Amino acid sequence: MSQLSQDPYTQEIGGTKEAPTNLLGRFKYLGPSLIVTGAVIGSGELVLTTSLGAAAGWALLWWLLLSCWCKALVQAELARYTITTGDTYLRAINRLPGHFAGLSWPIWMGILAYIPGTMGLGGIFGGAGQSLSFLSSLAGIEISGIFCTGAIAIVCSVILSTGSYKWLESSMLPLVIGFTVATLTCVFAMQFTEFAVTPGEILSGLKPDWGLFIAFAALALSAYGYTGTSSGDISAYTYWCIEKGYPTYIGGDRNDPSWEKRAKGWVKVLHTDVWLALIVVTCATIPYYILGAGVLNQMGIVPEGNDETISALSNIFTQTLGQWAVWIFSIGAFFILFSTVLSGAGAGGRPIPDYLIELKLIDRNNLSLRKSIIRWYLGFLPIVAFLIYLFVPNFVILIMIGGLTSALFLPIQSGATIYLQKKFMDSRIQPNKIVKYGLWVIFAFELVMAGFVVWFVVLARFTS
Repeated sequence: MSQLSQDPYTQEIGGTKEAPTNLLGRFKYLGPSLIVTGAVIGSGELVLTTSLGAAAGWALLWWLLLSCWCKALVQAELARYTITTGDTYLRAINRLPGHFAGLSWPIWMGILAYIPGTMGLGGIFGGAGQSLSFLSSLAGIEISGIFCTGAIAIVCSVILSTGSYKWLESSMLPLVIGFTVATLTCVFAMQFTEFAVTPGEILSGLKPDWGLFIAFAALALSAYGYTGTSSGDISAYTYWCIEKGYPTYIGGDRNDPSWEKRAKGWVKVLHTDVWLALIVVTCATIPYYILGAGVLNQMGIVPEGNDETISALSNIFTQTLGQWAVWIFSIGAFFILFSTVLSGAGAGGRPIPDYLIELKLIDRNNLSLRKSIIRWYLGFLPIVAFLIYLFVPNFVILIMIGGLTSALFLPIQSGATIYLQKKFMDSRIQPNKIVKYGLWVIFAFELVMAGFVVWFVVLARFTS
């Protein structure tokens, strides 16, 4: 058995492979972004994006597009670093200067942010529970959202702890795709209702309105943190790339005359993977905003509570397709949130052994222990998320907290990408100057947004 098949997070020796030279060939090796996309098209889109459109109308469409697009370059370039160096995400982040007790300061910040970050997952569990409760009520069976959330948490705990959830993710993918297609159909059908959208309304949404952004700062910033790719998705993507085999295909022998050509070839594959996913995510995200702005905003409905949120969101289907479409919405909403739970939790468990490795508490070569830690953690995580939801039984608020936490960590990732590429990446496969300047622009923007989170959300909460 090869080293790669035994340990997916270590570069296999002797497993190099030449990269495909054309677009069709690159398509055969795509995949990591599709996994991330399955996690992305969920809570941020269904709940936050729709709610933002409902609250602000068309005025913040530009903001949503910016939120989708501004993080893809960091995702691509941080992954460029990991696949060409063989570092895992945590190993890379621990190379940043400023250490305490063996860990760099960003890792300690990540540990401190565990609870607020997990609160977002608790919100997704709560949303899935509320959608299941709503679905059961349509069938004439009244089951509380809390009970449904607890049941979902137990089921997820069992599935994740066995490590056999990959097949379930694959089986749910058609349902997620189907719900996305149904959402696009709603946008089309909306044009034949009283909620028909004019080109002028869409164009008005492309003109920045910072006043309205400030008015809905908490919701806008949380949507920014969760739409497109979140900070968690960016870190998870690097692990999916390693599991796909990209670092092994490149190889670790930089003295090999063919190393540079292989590295550049597989970086092209990675970039194709990222940019294709960006197109898919954008096309899947915008319809939710359009329906929120075009339907819910016109009806004066802003999903804010807990029990009534799923019912409020169902109007984007019932008001465009007819009352019968409430069944499509309720079933689709459940599966899209449930798939997000599995994908998000599954990805979140992968860095856990890395924390312990960097603290020198476990040996990197002890693969069986690492696998056991991941499974125990994944079994434990849904229960923690459910307990958080019990303590704060409002899934919209919890999802917003998760999005805001992501927004705080985005500049750390973009700044780390700049530093790691400059200090530790082979000069032969460095990005061009345009990409480097782009990373600096994104870093500055994300730093300002993190400041906005502190100013408009954290400090505003304390001062109020």
